[in-house]
Amino acid sequence: MSNPVYAAIFDMDGVLVDTYHAHFQSWLEVARSAGLTFTEEQFAPTFGRTSREIIAKFWGPQLTDEAEIAALDAQKEAAFRRIISRDFPAMPGAGKLLADLRAAGFALAIGSSGPPENVALVLEKLCAGSLFGAVVTGMDVTRGKPDPQVFLLAAQRLGVPPARCVVIEDAAPGVDAAHAAGMRCVGLVSTGRTPQELSAADMVVCSLAELSPQLLRQLIDGAQGKQTIDLCET
Repeated sequence: MSNPVYAAIFDMDGVLVDTYHAHFQSWLEVARSAGLTFTEEQFAPTFGRTSREIIAKFWGPQLTDEAEIAALDAQKEAAFRRIISRDFPAMPGAGKLLADLRAAGFALAIGSSGPPENVALVLEKLCAGSLFGAVVTGMDVTRGKPDPQVFLLAAQRLGVPPARCVVIEDAAPGVDAAHAAGMRCVGLVSTGRTPQELSAADMVVCSLAELSPQLLRQLIDGAQGKQTIDLCET
């Protein structure tokens, strides 16, 4: 479809797949093997950032060799893929929403800070690769969220103006990145998140099943005002 009017850009972790526990477990695994420490309190705010940014933030003084950092990064992501391959935690409603949006004429993209191998594995497990017109990964950008680079690049690859895009995100830095890109944003309350953390989003939902092409069109057009559906258990 050429020149689509609407586009939906999905973050991957915590949106299409519930990777909270898999990421935390993989960080614990590599931290222990390197004699480093990492807690869930440190981990929770890091969704949306690249692994290398996380390593630099928490272990920068201890790790100064670039090859060592790259090795730790690769080890962590390999551990993550092993964990979700064993038990793939797709988000409820993800497959149906993607199919419905595509059937309604939406252009679809992924805007993730994860490495391309992770994104490829998730698309394979979801059997959804053919639905996406653009995929942006951590290898495509130089700045992580809340910088808008990942979403702006996704819109550029789709050929859709930012003002005609809606982002589905599960973390506050991603919400900020969407707004900095000039896009509407739906905050999805996933594992480890609360509606309050996502309150800056234009709409907060507890499940992808609450979304539809009509609702997202209204949100992009401004017909749907700011709304928080706060029925999630916290």
